[in-house]
Amino acid sequence: MNLTNTIEDQLERQNLKLERFKEITSRLFAWGIIVREEDGVEQRYYDDARRIEALLADYFALAGFRLVHDLKNEFFRLYAPGAQIPGLADDEFDAQPSLRSKLSADFVAAALTLRFLFQQGLAEGGGRLTDSGEVLIRFEELAATQQTQLKRLLPELAGERERLIKELKRHRLIHIGANFSFEDEDAYIAIRPTILGIISEDALAAALEVEGIKEEQGDGAEEREEVAQ
Repeated sequence: MNLTNTIEDQLERQNLKLERFKEITSRLFAWGIIVREEDGVEQRYYDDARRIEALLADYFALAGFRLVHDLKNEFFRLYAPGAQIPGLADDEFDAQPSLRSKLSADFVAAALTLRFLFQQGLAEGGGRLTDSGEVLIRFEELAATQQTQLKRLLPELAGERERLIKELKRHRLIHIGANFSFEDEDAYIAIRPTILGIISEDALAAALEVEGIKEEQGDGAEEREEVAQ
């Protein structure tokens, strides 16, 4: 019996076809994540993935990938070999750069800021925290916090900002309404708990520490200049 026959045999027990298995695995390879709350299509992907979770985990493990299932927030995330996973020990593989997404510097900075705001929202609670565990913020709050904490401005052009928001949404880090507008001061961005799966608390602390060091070095340079004068 070959691998395909073994997979088909296990799928048959769950009344699923090989084609469905291919759809689920292809989506995880392409997107890296399946979130039940995203839409009806992804909800069905998630529900079917839950039925064959052990099979999927074994299948990806053959190539060194790790499939993580967050039961509380109902999403699957696929990590490439060597990837650092918040809350889990590192695997025995070296990181494979070719398997990593080519993320823009703007995306990385925004994701770090979202992680900071998410943690802040959890601590504050109140009306900012939704029943599904999301933290609500306004776009201007994202811009101001990123400038304050990371000393980096968001893209200035409207088109670049739209692309950034779409990229964050594509990676399932945020949720926005269909009528979201940058000009609408009452429009909210919902930061999803999935942010915890790509940016650990240690990574956030390290980024903030680097910026703090840079700021201290800048202050020291100004003081040295004043002394010299």
